[in-house]
Amino acid sequence: MISKTCGYAIRGVIFLALENNINKRIGIQEIAEELKVPQQFMGKILQELVRKDILKSTKGPHGGFYVNDSILDLSLIRIVEAIDGLGVLKKCFLGREECSSENPCPMHDEFEVCRSSIFETFQSKNIRYFVEHIEDGTTFLAT
Repeated sequence: MISKTCGYAIRGVIFLALENNINKRIGIQEIAEELKVPQQFMGKILQELVRKDILKSTKGPHGGFYVNDSILDLSLIRIVEAIDGLGVLKKCFLGREECSSENPCPMHDEFEVCRSSIFETFQSKNIRYFVEHIEDGTTFLAT
């Protein structure tokens, strides 16, 4: 449903939120190694999130990426929108150009429930939710 790029973006934001210390900048090499993501690819993703005002970054020897406290209240839908756009949650599962209640594909009604549920999850879950579950050991960010 979401792209691999978007998945990496979500993981990157959560990783930085776990290190939520306003004075701590984390370099792209450390982030990429921890998340097992190609460094150049992750760098481009995180720079896009900086441009979209989701993350912060500074250049130089003590630079890197970081977040502020407000990131914990950011809903997942904001990251999905920044990377994939919201159209990804409205696409036809059979790949038709036009698929709606008025012009449905054979699977439209069945998948509309799933699509709505996924959208609601992305909208209702914030970064704090994922950080808490990782910190208490019920979920994991990297393998």
